Amino acid sequence: MASALLSISATICFAAQPSSPNAPHVVVITIDGFPARALQDPRLPMPTLRALAASGAVASGMQPINPTVTWPNHTAILTGVNASQHHVIANGLIILPADGSAPEIEPWTDKDKLVHAETLYEAADRKGLTTGQVDWVAIYGANGVRWQFGEKPDVNGEIPQELIADHIATREQIEQFGEKSTPAWRDEIWTDAAVDIIEKHQPNLTLVHLLETDSLQHQYGPLTPAAYAAYAYADQCVARVVDAVRSAGIRDQTTFFILSDHGFATYTHTISPNVALVQQGLLHLEGGKYKGSVWVKAEGGAASLYILDPKLRVKLVPKLKAYFSNVPGIAHVYTNREALALGLPDESDTEQAPQLYLAAAADFAFGDDTTGDLVRTNPPRGQHGYLNSLSDMQALFIASGAAIRPGVTLGSIPNLQVAPTIAKILGIQLPAAKQAPLNQILRVDPDGQ
Repeated sequence: MASALLSISATICFAAQPSSPNAPHVVVITIDGFPARALQDPRLPMPTLRALAASGAVASGMQPINPTVTWPNHTAILTGVNASQHHVIANGLIILPADGSAPEIEPWTDKDKLVHAETLYEAADRKGLTTGQVDWVAIYGANGVRWQFGEKPDVNGEIPQELIADHIATREQIEQFGEKSTPAWRDEIWTDAAVDIIEKHQPNLTLVHLLETDSLQHQYGPLTPAAYAAYAYADQCVARVVDAVRSAGIRDQTTFFILSDHGFATYTHTISPNVALVQQGLLHLEGGKYKGSVWVKAEGGAASLYILDPKLRVKLVPKLKAYFSNVPGIAHVYTNREALALGLPDESDTEQAPQLYLAAAADFAFGDDTTGDLVRTNPPRGQHGYLNSLSDMQALFIASGAAIRPGVTLGSIPNLQVAPTIAKILGIQLPAAKQAPLNQILRVDPDGQ
């Protein structure tokens, strides 16, 4: 199967125009939360993934950016810059209500409002290349995406209509896509959409995000039987996308990047920092819900503390830093200035930046509760969001196909090198991305090096 899937021509024109029969195609598939360390297990039931790795390039691990959360890292993969520049630090836009109620995360935010950096699909569009996306994130309302089936699909969109016409899904199923379905079913339909886009439209850049692996690892933990079942199912989805490339007749021009956005860790203790804010009188009940000028928004292994009133920051930042530094399970508390070294944005640049950034210790994670114990024990579950230096957070990197030299083994690489590498294959420019492309994995270096 591996040789049939991956028999790729050794010659490719990297900067070919879309009208050329040798125009480059890149397919990026992210398997959400897949830990790099899982690839080392010989019992891993992922033959397609192993075939792609064997005939291409594989890294021992890919370091995500901070926060090690889905949306910030998918954005880094497409822009080549970290959160200090693209300003995405949660799975959507963090909304701090003016009435002092709890922060909310709004995922359905237009890309131009959420992402403050140029993406691969925008650069590709400027060059006249086309993009298709399936369940990608931080991409709503984006310019430069020609075909799409989103996380929240528009039933009247071109690709949903094609799936309905082909009797793959009903109108009602797509209208209720995120409400009356299961993670496995959604991954199946997302894969159907990717196959449809590739076979019927052949974009130069195809972005596919598979999510069931994340859902099951949150509930049961990484490297558990449930997680391995999700890994195996993701492999079948990847195989279907690879087969679609062959069916579309573009195998010899296609390069695959199989990635994950972050790894996963197991935790058995939950810290609820807002409970402490209630105890200190910084949050109070009003009209049946808590309100205040200080809130913490949890993101798994990290949490962002916001002091909404700038006048209170001088007093409260050192006070709350000292307090939370002594809470069991909190490994470190960073001021905004200190967090810049982690790649977080400056509070003078964006309201998304927190005044304090709390990092959990191993076996601990943060929650948003305002009642109950400050620290409580829970059954083993899975979480990410921990500092990107943690080995469990390291992500998957496999590249294979037309532009990739076979048999290349890399050490650890930063995910900020992915976008420059894809840009080089497609012959486009991302000036803000400062990391070098992974020239060592490319069959042909268009600069002659």
